[in-house]
Amino acid sequence: MPERRLQQPGTIAAERFESLEGVGRKFEFILGPGLSLNAAIARQLSKTNLKAAALILEGGAFAPFHYLMPALSSDGYHAAWYSETFSPAGETGLLNGNATFGERDRTPFIHCHALWVQQDGKRCGGHILAHETIISRPIRATAWGVEEVRMVSEPDEETAFILFHPLPAEPLAATTGTRTVIARVGPNEDIIETAEAICRKHGFAGATLRGGVGSLIGARYADGSTVDDIATEVFVTQGLVDAHSAGTHLEIAMVDTKGNITHGSLLRGENPVCITFELCLEEA
Repeated sequence: MPERRLQQPGTIAAERFESLEGVGRKFEFILGPGLSLNAAIARQLSKTNLKAAALILEGGAFAPFHYLMPALSSDGYHAAWYSETFSPAGETGLLNGNATFGERDRTPFIHCHALWVQQDGKRCGGHILAHETIISRPIRATAWGVEEVRMVSEPDEETAFILFHPLPAEPLAATTGTRTVIARVGPNEDIIETAEAICRKHGFAGATLRGGVGSLIGARYADGSTVDDIATEVFVTQGLVDAHSAGTHLEIAMVDTKGNITHGSLLRGENPVCITFELCLEEA
């Protein structure tokens, strides 16, 4: 287990990760201008009947654009928190990012972390406010998802946040595809060790990570570099999971509370989740 841990406000959940399996399907599409990021993704995925999905987003731009940064908690209760809302002027160009698609209050809802370049040339990252942010130039999107699982955003007792949790769903019809798991990892659990445990639970010898959005307590990278912070925003850029650890390789992009952006391959056993981490694992 990682040495870095955060005290959460609620009772520690007995199950340290939640995961459900379905039949995976992949879709590629363009998110056109004029809609919010949330509405554009929901419109495309409504054609697929996917109830839960992980998306990779590339290129395009937003105007207006609104986002949050990770921040330390100031209420003496939560383990971490969010910054105030930032709304840079002009058009913001998206570099890349990931989103988790699910629902909140029975309506489509996404959780998105990304990197971008603002009109003034500043390169930033964080949590995009997907309902308020409007697409101004087309974005390429790739989605992997399942019909048999709902990803539902609801109150989480342990962290006192509203978080995605996987729940079972009834598919409309039988589909064919690769076995795929939708999962959520709880706080203080090493992200790599838990991804391996998810594979073992579902009988996967290995898996490819399709997207992934969450937070870590700083970072320990394989090249020896470190991020010494509590609150971060993270998305997976590449990931292969070996159920028995020999071949596991997980690369991320991260922004910390000071706005520093780092990239790299994570060390196994040394990268605990801060609040939550959402994963989509396709059997390899």
